[in-house]
Amino acid sequence: MNANRNSKSTTVAVLGLGEMGSALAAALVDAGYPVTVWNRTPDKADALVARGALRAVAPEGAAGAAEVVIINVKGGAAARELLRTTGPVLKGRTVIDLTDGSSEESRATGELASEHGAGYLHGQIMTIAPAIGSPDAVVFYSGSHDVFARNEAVLRVLGGRATHVSPDPGVSVLYGMAVHDIMWGLLNGFLHAAALLGAAGLPVGDFTKIAEPSLTALPSLFPMLAGEIDRAEFATPYGALRHHLPSLDDLLTESRTRGIDIDLPTATRDLVAEALEAGYGHDSYARLVERFGRG
Repeated sequence: MNANRNSKSTTVAVLGLGEMGSALAAALVDAGYPVTVWNRTPDKADALVARGALRAVAPEGAAGAAEVVIINVKGGAAARELLRTTGPVLKGRTVIDLTDGSSEESRATGELASEHGAGYLHGQIMTIAPAIGSPDAVVFYSGSHDVFARNEAVLRVLGGRATHVSPDPGVSVLYGMAVHDIMWGLLNGFLHAAALLGAAGLPVGDFTKIAEPSLTALPSLFPMLAGEIDRAEFATPYGALRHHLPSLDDLLTESRTRGIDIDLPTATRDLVAEALEAGYGHDSYARLVERFGRG
């Protein structure tokens, strides 16, 4: 195998041609890489073959034709089954697993790839299929840094913000889950607020324009909170937990009055109230991480 995989002569196989897999293969074909594709349903490869990809009739045929084997299927179990099928031809090749699953599944897939003599990276895609190939598309990778460095040019075709985050193959999954966890929290909070404003007859668009400085400042709090959590130092002279409770009570009262669901703010109030009862009223909001950590 070519030790320097930073040229467009690198041969690539893409196993799995769903919405995301097809986008991955298309980006590589459009960038000029020789690409062989395989999918359990063969006709899903038609559009890519018309674009210049080669079709393989079996996954081992696709893997055997490539230096870099990209897997994007439904679930870690399906990814490992493909590795078992293609195992005899994987020695000396690189497996890039872009399949969703848990961190333990990613590690198990990595162990299987290693057993077959292949280098391994797990990648967590942080964008939708139409953005694949764009310079702003984020993909977290974990596993061997040497494998990442050798294949960085290929990986940056898939997403310009390809980042190696850890030698542990499971970390990229955890980073992806963390981003989604934050996303759902922010989106649910915004939608609850939108419902409250709408019930008061206020256009949500006007609010987002007027409140933009406050809304865009929220993510700037994350590094400060992260520092407090990593140091386990939560005492703060301002913005302490005890100051949140009255505002939460006001939100609950307003929501009830306007017939808005109160489950989300109630859950938050319960977290804050529990921390106050435990004597943490003078600590920052980051103290609540301990409640989530208890499961």
